[in-house]
Order: sequence, then C-alpha cells, then structure tokens
Amino acid sequence: MPTAPSPLDLLLVPSWLVPVEPAGVVLKKHALGIRDGLIAWLGPRDRAPAAREVRELPDCLLCPGLINAHGHAAMTLLRGLADDLPLMTWLKEHIWPAEGRWVDEAFVRDGTDLAIAEMLKGGVTCFADMYFFPREVCDRVHRSGIRAQIAVPLLDVPIPGARTPDEGLHLAIELFDDLRHHRRISVALGPHAPYTVSDENLEKIRVIADQLDAPLHMHIHETAGEVEQAVADSGERPLARLARLGLLGPRLQAVHMTQVSDEDLALLVESDTSVVHCPESNLKLASGFCPVERLWQAGVNVAVGTDGAASNNDLDLLGETRTAALLAKAVAGSATALDAHRALRMATLNGARALGLEAVTGSLEPGKAADLVAFDLSGLAQQPVHDPVSQLIYATGRDCARHVWVAGQPLLDDRCLTQMDEPALTATARAWGARIAGNE
Repeated sequence: MPTAPSPLDLLLVPSWLVPVEPAGVVLKKHALGIRDGLIAWLGPRDRAPAAREVRELPDCLLCPGLINAHGHAAMTLLRGLADDLPLMTWLKEHIWPAEGRWVDEAFVRDGTDLAIAEMLKGGVTCFADMYFFPREVCDRVHRSGIRAQIAVPLLDVPIPGARTPDEGLHLAIELFDDLRHHRRISVALGPHAPYTVSDENLEKIRVIADQLDAPLHMHIHETAGEVEQAVADSGERPLARLARLGLLGPRLQAVHMTQVSDEDLALLVESDTSVVHCPESNLKLASGFCPVERLWQAGVNVAVGTDGAASNNDLDLLGETRTAALLAKAVAGSATALDAHRALRMATLNGARALGLEAVTGSLEPGKAADLVAFDLSGLAQQPVHDPVSQLIYATGRDCARHVWVAGQPLLDDRCLTQMDEPALTATARAWGARIAGNE
C-alpha cells in the first residue's frame, strides 16, 4: 500500500492569502503548508493536511516575499552623505571619492549586513546587488539566510577588488562556478553602464554570459543627459548600441530606463529584456520617469528596486512600490495605471522573472520556495479593510511586516530578526558613520 505523505513542517493560516499567481486573487479561509523549505500545499483551511506546527496569523496578509531587484547594499553606510545633488555631481564629487577612501572588505561586510537586516524587517526575501568585493557580499547573504542575485561589477577602470576588466571577469567566472549549486545565491555579470564599459569589454562580457548562461545587470538610460551624450559622441542611443553588441535579451536586467523612445520600446519588446524601475532614486536625483504603464502594456516585464540607500535613502521596497504605483498614474495620465494588484506583482513575481528566479520564488505555488511575508493589517491606519491588497500598497508601512520566511526558515518572527543581532548592527553602523564623518 502507498505510504501516507509525511506531515507538513508548518501550516500558516492568515486572514488573507494573496498568491500573486493567478493574478488578482485574494483567498480567505485558506492556509499554506511548508515542507522541506518548499510550499507543499495551498488550499481551504478546513481541508489542510496534518502539520507538526500550525500558526494562526489573524489580521495578516500572507504573500510572496518582496523582491528588491536593484541595489548596492554596502552603500547603506553612505546613507545621507551627500543629499540633494544631481546624479553626476553626486557621483563624481562625493560618492566616488568616499568609496575610494573607505571601501574595503570590512566596509562591504558591515554595510551589507546592515542592508540585509533593513530589508528583512521590511518584508524583502530576495535582493539583487551590484557592488565591490562581491565574494564578501555572497558570504553575508549565505550567513543571513536571505536570497540574492549578486552582480559582479565590471568597468573599464580599476575598482576595489579588481584592478583590470579582465580581473573582474575572472572573478565573476570563479564566483559563478563556486556558487553554481547554492540554493539561495545566484551570480550575474554587472557591466556598470554603457558610458563606463567599452565595446571591446562589453563583447567579452557577452561571450562569458552566453557561455555561463548568466544574467546581466546594468544601469541603462538612467538620465536624459546620458542618452544625449551617447548620441552626440556616436550617433547611437545606448540601448541600440547594446542591441548591436548582442547584450539585449531575457537575461538582461535594464536598470532605470527613464528614457524610452519608440525605438527603445521596440527593442525591449523584441528582445524580452526586463526593466528594473527605481522610482525614488530617480525622483531624488531628478533623473527622469520610467514609463511603467507604457512598458507594461507593451508586454515588457517591469520589476522594482530601491537602488542604494545612498541615493534613496532607504531600502523600503513596500514604500518604493507605492511610489511606483502613484508615479505610474501621473506619468500615464490615468488613475487606472499600475493598480494595486499589479504593483504587488511588480514587487514579487516580476522581480523573480527579471532575475531568472520565477521557477523558484515570486508567487505562492506548490513546489516553489517558501519565501513569504506576513503583513499585519490590524492597525488603526489600515482600517477598515475593504481590499487587503489596496491597503497593503496604499496604506501600509514596512513596519507592518510581522513575519518573514526564506526557504521555509523564519528570519523575522513577530518583527524580531532571528539570525541577526540588531543592536550590534546599529552600533557598527554608528561607528562607521563617525569614522566617515571624520569624528574618530
């Protein structure tokens, strides 16, 4: 006789369950079961199989963990260092000199820990990162329990940890091979931007990416000035140049894309390139507006990211998603643009698709990793709850993230980090702040 299935490790019973796929669904009186780190069951709570532990989540909305599809985690230690400046002034006169002075393995270790803790406390279960000393970043991700895509930064000039472009490529290949079978870490190639990487090096990067079947993560069309300068120098828009070099495609994550012509849109659609929208960083640096609704209606996959805390100044993906939804309506001139359900999809399943992780995470479906967040909607500011997804997007702050699981492991329990020491992280960040400010 066939043996009965083993009991679930954990059964979660929220007030509302939002699977994201299928789209627009809110389930009541449903439960979700976890076994061996995966979603093993989802259905009406009165039909739930046996479980070793049952956890009631009254007044909570259970949904996929949020996916922060672009950032520079260690730059959290530069939060607020040089605010209210244009992008290139901010970079050339403040951020790049500060990085040259302070960035080493210890800076990356401590800044990444701080960023991971902040993201977990806001309901983020997966993030994409592009920063120096990526092996150190991978180590912090591994220790923390979060999921991440780590892009190895590649530029024509020397950077911390890589004196030449070829050294950076060698590091990327080595890291990719070392972590090929890691359950929570994937490695991408990170050409910084069209204006910092030559055709010769972009061609090398494309060849390696093709050989490894590796994702590509790149800042593209961040400002009108970037595009205008490229056209003045070469007669070619950066996206068209990348198309000519063979870099567009479903593995490319085009970050920012505030400038989208009809020709750009056609290239994005034809190549199935994903766009990562970073509205608050773009607003703060006056970089422009990504036309999210236009991209979405054309069939482009659009994810959302915070960018680094040095230009945002937080890693609040729920808040970022609210800003994205509101901005999309203003840019499109339509109140129906990027409704709440689509905004949540952008912050979950679309992010997973952009990172090539849609088979692993991004929606609540049996067989996927149990990457989950329970948002508490019991507060005064969330009442009354007519539509829990609308309340989540438009009326809920990240401090309402009550529980977070990654691969079934609880990383935030009743708003407390389970694997990280919050007071120690705060003390370390303050010490870095004093050092950078010259007070130590």
